Amino acid sequence: MEHTQQNGKDIAESKAASSDARDRLMSELKTAIGAAEGWLQDDKDKEPSKAPTPAQTQFHETLSTARKDLQQLQHSLQERGRSAAQSAGAYVHENPWKSVSLGAALGVIVGLLIARK
Repeated sequence: MEHTQQNGKDIAESKAASSDARDRLMSELKTAIGAAEGWLQDDKDKEPSKAPTPAQTQFHETLSTARKDLQQLQHSLQERGRSAAQSAGAYVHENPWKSVSLGAALGVIVGLLIARK
C-alpha cells in the first residue's frame, strides 16, 4: 500500500514538473516576443518620422501572429489538461477497484524499472 502511495506521489511530481516546464516555456516565449516588440518600439521611438521598412512591418506582423498562436496553444493545453483531469476523475469514481488495480500495476512496473537500473 505504501508503495502505491509513493508511486502516486511520483506521478504527481512528474505531472507537476511537466506543468512547470510547460509554464516556463510559455513564459520564456512571451518574454522573447515582448522583447522583440520592445526592440521594434525603441527603433520606432528613435526616428518617429521615419516610416517602418517592409522588413519591420513583416517582423511586427510575425510577432503578432506568434503572440496569437502562443495564446491559442496555451488555451488549448489548458483545455486538454482540464478535460483529461475530468475524464480521469470520472473514470476513477465509476471504477474505483479498476483504478486501484491499474495504479498498483503501474507501481510494480515502475518499481521493476527503477530496480533494474
